[in-house]
Amino acid sequence: METVILAVVIAVVVLGAIGGLIVGSRRRKPLPPPPPAAPDITAPPAEPHVGDEAETPRDEPRRTIEEVDLPGGSAPVAVEEPPVIEAPEIEIPEPTAGRLVRLRARLSRSQNALGKGLLTLLSREHLDDETWEEIEDTLLTADVGVQPTQELVERLRERVKVLGTRTPQELRGLLRDELLKLVGTEFDRTVKTEPEDRKPGIVMVVGVNGTGKTTTTGKLARVLVADGRTVVLGAADTFRAAAADQLQTWGERVGAYTVRGPEAGDPASVAFDAVKEGKEMGVDVVLIDTAGRLHTKTGLMDELGKVKRVVEKHAPLDEVLLVLDATTGQNGLVQARVFAEVVDITGIVLTKLDGTAKGGIVVAVQRELGVPVKLVGLGEGADDLAPFEPEAFVDALIGD
Repeated sequence: METVILAVVIAVVVLGAIGGLIVGSRRRKPLPPPPPAAPDITAPPAEPHVGDEAETPRDEPRRTIEEVDLPGGSAPVAVEEPPVIEAPEIEIPEPTAGRLVRLRARLSRSQNALGKGLLTLLSREHLDDETWEEIEDTLLTADVGVQPTQELVERLRERVKVLGTRTPQELRGLLRDELLKLVGTEFDRTVKTEPEDRKPGIVMVVGVNGTGKTTTTGKLARVLVADGRTVVLGAADTFRAAAADQLQTWGERVGAYTVRGPEAGDPASVAFDAVKEGKEMGVDVVLIDTAGRLHTKTGLMDELGKVKRVVEKHAPLDEVLLVLDATTGQNGLVQARVFAEVVDITGIVLTKLDGTAKGGIVVAVQRELGVPVKLVGLGEGADDLAPFEPEAFVDALIGD
């Protein structure tokens, strides 16, 4: 009996232990969930599913389209207006009639040493051989030249001998007459710009560097415009970079059109185009500025001859003006000779005549080339180029 009771107790204990294990396993805490995986930044955002609540809209003020910044910019970019380039104001040049007379005071300040010196010598009571030699020296120093000096002295000696007594006024009249003969009143000093059978007149300006050739061309345009002519400028000095710009500036000031070509281009081509443009525009005059070729450079002088030949395919040249620096004296005559061999010089322009120049160069260069001085430059001003007037010039030489 006891054995049966012991077996029952053991069975109950074993059953209780098994039941505790089962209950314990059911009550065991679950393991913590694994950490969430890192979000995939490359994946597109999840699409909303049916039934998801829409996000409550934020209460922000609405902006107009003008207030919205464009992508990549913080503020609207203002469009700048292109600068307005104003055309240069057209100048009205000073009239040329009587211009040399108006500039006479300036001319006489630098030139009348010659006249005063001669009058002083001629006023001596006894005009011996030594005095006449001094008169010759005075004329030679003034760049009159040997042959013209000898002719003038010979005529003066004859007239003084006939005159006998000499008052200052008589001597002045005597000297004025003889100087006028020497300078020459028979020349036609008109700058030919109006051919009868065609338009335009064609003028070519030549000379070495440093004589003021391009400036003279620009001033000549002013002279012509002042006389009521229309002008086209040809910048055929392609060897100097600034020459075309300088000439164009001169032209713009008086409303003259400038034809130019590439730097170091063919001068003859520019000259040809200038005459062509002048014809098409119907202007009165075409002025062609050529390169300041050194008279020692044979090739460049040949180029000058080519410019002349090419231009004359349109029409004959009406004027070929040689620009000489009056302060160079007899050296200018060397230049004149060489240029005269290449082109047919028809007139001379003497620049810087109001400086240290000797007035006698007018006589010498005319005698050398057999062509007249037609224009003279008396300063740096735009209107200081004047038609040459022998009477006004001689009066400036001998003073009042």
